[in-house]
Amino acid sequence: MLQLRNLDKSYGTHHVLTDVSFDVLPGRLTGFVGGNGAGKTTTMRIVLGVLAADAGTVTLDGSSVGAEDRRRFGYMPEERGLYPKMKVLEQIVYLARLHGYSKTDAAAAATTLLERLGLGERLNDNVETLSLGNQQRAQIAAALVHDPDVLILDEPFSGLDPMAVDVVAAVLQERAIAGTAVLFSSHQLDLVERLCDDLVIIADGSIRAAGERERLRAEHSTRRYELVSAGDAGWLRGEAGVQIVDFEGGYALFDVDSDQTAQRILREAVARGDVGSFAPQHPTLAQIFREVVR
Repeated sequence: MLQLRNLDKSYGTHHVLTDVSFDVLPGRLTGFVGGNGAGKTTTMRIVLGVLAADAGTVTLDGSSVGAEDRRRFGYMPEERGLYPKMKVLEQIVYLARLHGYSKTDAAAAATTLLERLGLGERLNDNVETLSLGNQQRAQIAAALVHDPDVLILDEPFSGLDPMAVDVVAAVLQERAIAGTAVLFSSHQLDLVERLCDDLVIIADGSIRAAGERERLRAEHSTRRYELVSAGDAGWLRGEAGVQIVDFEGGYALFDVDSDQTAQRILREAVARGDVGSFAPQHPTLAQIFREVVR
């Protein structure tokens, strides 16, 4: 498990990070979200040892992270970091060799990974001839080729079309299932919500929310319910403790003032006719993000 505890970072009088703490668990995808300048990239660079924190610790399985541990990390920066004149396969093989792979094993690992990422037909093309989306896939391959224990990706889905997003998402999920701890940042909140087991929200250099996705959704839920019935749901307008959010025919989205009111509304709906569904509505990640940042 990768643990960040009480990280601080300042440049002069400008505080970039303040008391940043969260965990990245093995076998799980952790989404790291925040606005531009919130502190995501700085946090990742401290984890990787590229920057030094002014205070705080980064540990892996309870021990301070050192240079040897970081050899087992995979990192994809937001900026392009590949050699444009090198062939795609040649470059990924070279990076695998730097991690101690033999020439044969490096070629096999690189070829398999690039084919899995949809670049099988571009192995012998120079990186500079690839589209931005395909360059992004190659950069993800560079982070993955040595089979890291911890994977840190800065905006891995940037510039990818929907089909490429699905391919990359599937590869990251496979790595997580295999036991890798995966942390990635993204501005695509709907994608983060769909893929991630755990979420970390940062704003102005401080962690505003962190934890399991469904737990965060439950914690930030209001008493909002959705009713779908065969009859007209207009009767809800006259019910005490109910505030209508959306209504059309047999459909109603509404807030209640207590759990008891919700149960009373359900009993009344059942008594009035066929109820297709009655369920609490949890907020989306975008709604949670707006709430905790505000």
